[in-house]
Amino acid sequence: MSALAACHAAALASYGWCTLDAALDPDLVVALKSDLEQRFAETPLCQGAFYGEHTKRFGSLLTRSPVAEQLVMHPLVLELAEKVLSPWCDRIALNLTQAIEIHPGALPQLPHRDQDMWQGPKGSIEYLVNVMWPLTTYTPENGGTRLWSGSHLNQDVATFSENDALVPSVGPGDALVFLGSTLHGGGGNVSKLPRRGIVVSYCLGWLKPFELQWLVYPPQVARTFSPELAALVGYAQHRPNLGNVEGQCPSILLRDDVPDFLPAIDALRPDQTEAADLFVRSQMGEMG
Repeated sequence: MSALAACHAAALASYGWCTLDAALDPDLVVALKSDLEQRFAETPLCQGAFYGEHTKRFGSLLTRSPVAEQLVMHPLVLELAEKVLSPWCDRIALNLTQAIEIHPGALPQLPHRDQDMWQGPKGSIEYLVNVMWPLTTYTPENGGTRLWSGSHLNQDVATFSENDALVPSVGPGDALVFLGSTLHGGGGNVSKLPRRGIVVSYCLGWLKPFELQWLVYPPQVARTFSPELAALVGYAQHRPNLGNVEGQCPSILLRDDVPDFLPAIDALRPDQTEAADLFVRSQMGEMG
């Protein structure tokens, strides 16, 4: 890891969150705001107590603005996500991109851990890493994200006192990174203006993502992506053989000429390849 990434990874391990100051060029933030302005204006308010009925949300940001790719593929963010998640997966995957606008009058969101969308064991594995990219400065008054520092270390505790919550001070160009095991929630907006931000999250590559990437970015869209971005949204196998198409890497769907007939090809971890080869050699020896 780079020294900078190692420093932030240590903060994530200790507190469950960290901030990346001035991580994005201000001109890119301006361009992103402009690209999303009409979508914010035309998107209806959410329905339901969790999403918030004074809040707007929309996804598929890689098709909404070319700037979104620079958020998703930010080198330091990817380095952090891979550091946190790689012990439990062969490759990480994009979980979602979502724009959020919290309007005046919005109530605080239910405190929650995003990892709880998956019903696997908790406390021994990290499932995802969240990154908030503010489009307006986050404050306690306008609905800035509330975090419970250290809550990832006490995952058996469902909720903590609101008095223990903090709202990190981040503005356009900064990034707020926190673990899927960190208790958090959007804040209530008692100001006179909406609070806007972008959340990008990354999960273990063998999980079903929150935003179904293969439908959001079908092959005709994904073939315009770089190979690295296409792989992150799901056009890559997770060893062993998970997420294949006719026994091959789904990136084959991004070709102009996809054959009608394909041979299935192993995509195993090295230890599995060695075990399979050893077994085949033993069987051939017995037959010989």
